[in-house]
Amino acid sequence: MLDADVITRTRIDEAELAEEPLLIADGLTKWYGRQLGCRDVSFELYAGEVLAVVGESGSGKSTLLQLLAGQLAMSSGRVLYRMRDGATRDLAILTEAERRLLFRTDWGFVQQDATLGLRMGVSAGGNVGERLMAVGWRHYGQIRHEAESWLDRVEIDPERIDETPRSFSGGMRQRLQIARNLVTAPRLVLMDEPTGGLDVSVQARLLDLLRRLVQDLGLAAIVVTHDLAVARLLSQRIMVMKGGRVIEQGLTDQVLDDPQQPYTQLLVSSVVPV
Repeated sequence: MLDADVITRTRIDEAELAEEPLLIADGLTKWYGRQLGCRDVSFELYAGEVLAVVGESGSGKSTLLQLLAGQLAMSSGRVLYRMRDGATRDLAILTEAERRLLFRTDWGFVQQDATLGLRMGVSAGGNVGERLMAVGWRHYGQIRHEAESWLDRVEIDPERIDETPRSFSGGMRQRLQIARNLVTAPRLVLMDEPTGGLDVSVQARLLDLLRRLVQDLGLAAIVVTHDLAVARLLSQRIMVMKGGRVIEQGLTDQVLDDPQQPYTQLLVSSVVPV
């Protein structure tokens, strides 16, 4: 079981395994009765890489993220993940205890609606501390100190550690959710429209924070967004989805600066220059 020493120790030397994907999605397909959610989506994600999945509402991008996170049962396909011991395993054959530990420690999930990713009746410190307790932290003083450190890191006044998220603004709730997810030093974070519903000025501040944290921590991330500016700022690679299928993918700048598919061209041309 992961403990406090594991969280604070140096990460596994990813350079030795750089040629091995961290995550492999193989033929992911989801049908809702006769309605297609997504079909035959395959890709590889490497350590420290950020992949953006873009498309209009109903394109299948959120379904894909839920399949990856185990929130939906797939109709076909598989998700493989390279564990901290270097072994690549099929998530479908993990025990429930293994799956729960993985999602509480090595993976993070940032919801668009922060109220779904936080315990609204628990203090800010408690929200962060719960993840630490899940990996074996037991000393109250150490947990509180680590929580204060992370609140400061995501630009929340540590003196508000005992307040509940109900007293926070939307942007603060999202930053608290980020702290809750990153405190256990995950290697992979899934983000579902992380800036959705926020004011433009709040979005800019949050994006800057996310970019810095992803770079500083060397995180791999999959970011679902309809906002191409978010994709350009955060990701190295991009997948464009339409009607449940991936229609174009590649390096973010290449795809956005020289889109090949008519649908991608339409998305890019619809972005109003600032």
